[in-house]
Amino acid sequence: MNIGEASERSGLPSKTIRYYEDIGLIRPKRGGNGYRDYAATDVHKLRFLQRSRGLGFSVAECRQLLALYEDKDRASIDVKDIAETKLAEIDRKIRELTELRRTLEHLVHACHGNDRPDCPILEELSDGGWPFRESRRRVSDDLHQES
Repeated sequence: MNIGEASERSGLPSKTIRYYEDIGLIRPKRGGNGYRDYAATDVHKLRFLQRSRGLGFSVAECRQLLALYEDKDRASIDVKDIAETKLAEIDRKIRELTELRRTLEHLVHACHGNDRPDCPILEELSDGGWPFRESRRRVSDDLHQES
């Protein structure tokens, strides 16, 4: 099948499929005319990657999971280790985001939101005295890396 049909069947945009091919996650055959020729197994891998990415796994982690999936002699503990590491990372991000939310909520409640120029939010931003600076930076960095 061509990339359009593979895209339709997998639910992934053609651009994403080409990216996964460029980085070696999938390797469709090429026809005599040079066009990609996707097999059902390629579409299955694309769905696998889509679900893995949807659960927050990075491209590198997806590569590991796909390799384990294709290895019939794998030990399930290897898969579980990857999933447990991801779960711990998600729990850490949730804690950090909760701290960020509390801080921002405090600042919003401290601001009167009236016509006066006094604003505790801007004062706190300019002061740099954030109690959760490192947590915020890690979460912000994580969010930018995953984009």
